Amino acid sequence: MNQEQLRERIQASLTLAGMGDALGAPTEQWSIDEIAAHFGGLVTRFETPTPDTFAGVNGGLRAEVTDDASQMYYLARALVAAEGRLDQAGWVECLLDWVRTSPKAGFMGPSTAGIVKALQEGTDLASVGVIGQSRRKLTGMGTTNGAAMRVAPAGLIHPGDLAAACEQAFVTCMPSHDTGVAISAACSIAAAVSRALVTPPSPDALGEVLAAAVEGATRGEAIARERARDVAGPRYLARLEAALAIAAQAPDDRSFMSRMEGLVGNSVLAAESVPAAVGIVAYTGGDPMRTIAIGASIGNDTDSIATMAGAIAGAWRGLAGVPAAMRAEFETANRADFDLDAIAAGLGGLAWRHWQERGHG
Repeated sequence: MNQEQLRERIQASLTLAGMGDALGAPTEQWSIDEIAAHFGGLVTRFETPTPDTFAGVNGGLRAEVTDDASQMYYLARALVAAEGRLDQAGWVECLLDWVRTSPKAGFMGPSTAGIVKALQEGTDLASVGVIGQSRRKLTGMGTTNGAAMRVAPAGLIHPGDLAAACEQAFVTCMPSHDTGVAISAACSIAAAVSRALVTPPSPDALGEVLAAAVEGATRGEAIARERARDVAGPRYLARLEAALAIAAQAPDDRSFMSRMEGLVGNSVLAAESVPAAVGIVAYTGGDPMRTIAIGASIGNDTDSIATMAGAIAGAWRGLAGVPAAMRAEFETANRADFDLDAIAAGLGGLAWRHWQERGHG
């Protein structure tokens, strides 16, 4: 792999993640049946979000990204500015910059919102999510998919280096997603993206990408045990195993989506939407367009699911089969806020440096 090939895959990951986000924005919170009836099948076209979605009520337009991909792009720019070594202070400043300057900040999820409010007010972060005199945070605090949905750049700058990808991913989990389940999920996505970048885009290589998702989740659990907070509830790895089993057994799209929703889940919880996203990549074989179409059609937190699945599929398979007109519409709708060419070039330079430092290239 040469430097230009690496940059192209990085740009494909950023683009397909954003397209998935924009494709899923008009269907967020809808059911599988509602989506299928409205679109006549899978979601394969951009639409203007209606007021019964977060994007619609926040003024989101056709083909625009939401908080998911916009946080991803802000993180990517912060990583470039930090020359690939973003520390905790740098990440917090990046997050607050997103809140101050992004038109998508109104979409902010519950885990991020509580921490951002405390950061802005100078409140003790340890007090966020506690009741009365207790020092134990509510088990629901920090267990959503907010870290996983934005984490792909942590993998994109560390091609094939799962340990480094997970370490950078951990930085972006704190302080908002300081739980084992959220950290495991974020490391799973970062590791899958990291491995996808350097894996041949052939059907028999898909297992390497999925194995990286499992390895990243395992690394994330270990990191969280030492440096974060353990909470009661479902484990990401257990749900990931279930998602991969569903993907291997499903006879058709409708059966796949229904079983994934019923047995794994598709909500904002990290233990649901994140394994569902990896399961989609497994089911579609990483086909770029089918990956984001099913992500946008699976119901509930569709934009986040399609973002995460798209980031993995784009890093592995590029943009093969994605209609050129659809890509152009997406890029036009978001160009004023995000220059993906420049972001990809910056991440590509970091990735190439790290790739060479490991003896490649």
